[in-house]
Amino acid sequence: MPGKPIRQLIAAVSVFAVVGAAVAALLLFGDDAPTRPGAPQRGSSAVTTPAPADRVLVVKIDNVAAARPQTGLSAADVVYVEPVEGGLTRLAAVYSSRLPRVVGPVRSARETDVELLAQYGHPTLAFSGAAPEILPLLRRASMTTVTERRVPRAYFRDGARPRPHNLFARPDLLPAGTGPGPRHVLDTGPAPGGGTPTASHAVGFRAASYEFRWARRDARWHVWLDGSPLLTTEAGQAAAATVVVQRVAIRQGAVEDAAGSVSPVARTVGTGPVTVLRDGRAFPGTWSRPSAGEGTTFTTASGEPLPLAEGPVWILLVPR
Repeated sequence: MPGKPIRQLIAAVSVFAVVGAAVAALLLFGDDAPTRPGAPQRGSSAVTTPAPADRVLVVKIDNVAAARPQTGLSAADVVYVEPVEGGLTRLAAVYSSRLPRVVGPVRSARETDVELLAQYGHPTLAFSGAAPEILPLLRRASMTTVTERRVPRAYFRDGARPRPHNLFARPDLLPAGTGPGPRHVLDTGPAPGGGTPTASHAVGFRAASYEFRWARRDARWHVWLDGSPLLTTEAGQAAAATVVVQRVAIRQGAVEDAAGSVSPVARTVGTGPVTVLRDGRAFPGTWSRPSAGEGTTFTTASGEPLPLAEGPVWILLVPR
């Protein structure tokens, strides 16, 4: 047939292109990317591996000044901002639809994680360690806990950063968690009527201040922390399609830091006020989660369903 040589030529060119792309990616990232996470490189995306729909990996990520910029944060389906000791915050990044090659800096788990992550079935939780009082709770929880000690080959330290802000993980070497991913836990869909046009929205913790600025050009809320853009090494400034400001009750945990600050525990089962930012508008309403095994739903002030926009979600657990 006359078209056969042409189809063979096209196939050969396609194979050559795929192989060439793979070689280029290897040269770009190497085995231990990022070698210097402190130098963000826009355009060198670290997202390489699509994850199965039922895989759920959660990584605790440091976000104090010495830990920035982070790596792999742009690949997260959901980023939870948790209150920790001294009024600071820490991130819990949930990966399901795609995995970054490298993520970090990885830091310690908190008691908040036990109740919060139960809605994802049996996820894998990657973290650097935890207080002795919390470890039994994590072991009994419905999750697979993975530290550097348990799976050393999945972690490495970046010599360009000071400890303890230099531990990074390779997600493809971590055991797979299972359960409903974010697309099953959080409802998405068209926005309801109403809402207030909003260019920026500030959220304050005692020792951390966040701001989300709407950018129409990419339909994203760009993330600012403590007055500066929150940068990732692989994608520039962190951004979200939806931001959820969830006001939660806080109880005191059993752990104190070296300064005597008690670790707060955010209660994510129950109900309370919420502000959902999507599509350049702010929607006040109510969040509800009847039990630890169920996902969180949101409704408007009039009781209508308040779904989230398609795309990355940031959820801030803000003390009432």
